[in-house]
Amino acid sequence: MSDKGIHTSDAKTLIKNNIRNTSMFIMLALIMLIFAPLTNWNNFSPRNFTNIFFQYSYVLILAVGMVQCIIILGIDLSVGSVCAFVGAISAMIYNTGLGMPMTILASLVMGLAVGAFQGVWIAYAKLPAFIVTLAGMLLFRGLTYIITKINPISLKDVGYSHLATGTVDEVFGVPQIGPYYPVAIIAALIMLIIFYYAEFSGRKTRIANGFEVAPAGIFIAKLALISLVALGLADRFARYRGLPVVVVVLGITVFVFHFILKNTVLGRFIYAVGGNSRSAKLSGINSEFITFIVFCIMGLLTGLAAVVSTGYMNSALPQAGNLFEMDAIAACYIGGVSASGGIGSVVGVIVGGLVMSAINNGMSLMNLGQHWQYVVKALILLLAVFYDIYTRRKAGLG
Repeated sequence: MSDKGIHTSDAKTLIKNNIRNTSMFIMLALIMLIFAPLTNWNNFSPRNFTNIFFQYSYVLILAVGMVQCIIILGIDLSVGSVCAFVGAISAMIYNTGLGMPMTILASLVMGLAVGAFQGVWIAYAKLPAFIVTLAGMLLFRGLTYIITKINPISLKDVGYSHLATGTVDEVFGVPQIGPYYPVAIIAALIMLIIFYYAEFSGRKTRIANGFEVAPAGIFIAKLALISLVALGLADRFARYRGLPVVVVVLGITVFVFHFILKNTVLGRFIYAVGGNSRSAKLSGINSEFITFIVFCIMGLLTGLAAVVSTGYMNSALPQAGNLFEMDAIAACYIGGVSASGGIGSVVGVIVGGLVMSAINNGMSLMNLGQHWQYVVKALILLLAVFYDIYTRRKAGLG
């Protein structure tokens, strides 16, 4: 205890208890710094930061759903094919003139329906998720070829792409102030105020209830570091076109599902089912229903990712979605999700996805071929899973 009535953890204990999370952030920072001199610091340019989110946001959205599947020891191999299928139908719907809101709603409903269809087979028919979603991968790829007749579907105008490649400043006509587009800076300041309030009130509550908290110095350092990152990212966006619309969509998605996993009964049940489904069932948890809900969520987010990826390509391609599932799964394991289930976080997989994005982007800026990207992805995925298994064995958990 550093102060009377306040239990604090020293820095060594804090780092040890949070090694899985801290290592991901350190890895991301190191990757960005390693690529900086190799790309003449172009990877830190405002344009490049914005393009990273334009190019990889749909993978991050898929990873938010995939982490929940992997936590319950499931998997979804069909997300790439479902993205292509939903994207093709959404393009057809948009071309009828119904408008973007109805197109997004229809895409979400279609994704939810696909997730429910696969969830029934997995949760209630007791078929392995690997087999069901592998069948789904083939089924929806085939249906995509049928409805598109293996031809791209062009969008009637650029309105569809605003979600994927537009910025809030441009969409709403916010004027530029000097070198800055202001919305990103304003949004970052508002988010930091909310974050500070949540952190200070949470710390106060933990102290009042006698729980351990980090020392004041470490707590302040954490807030300062997060503030620096948030304002730095806002500065990058503000210097090139403004706050991307897709970053707002991604931010809302991350907030909602992070809150669900960490602060709701459903979230606790998901972790319980992943930790030990038999014990969870004996405790009165309906494991089948939780599994069904998780695959419905995965389908819903796949529908959203389909709209974003189609908007980024500005057309619906029959071959779209190729290897999306591999990128999402890799983001999860790199982001600290356990191969044994029951462990993982939304924030972690977002960082894991950004690690993959930073590597792909850095190699692209160096003009290295995609074949090298596959090699590096494979090695990183192997190391991430090895690290998970090694740390669990060392802790006596596996």
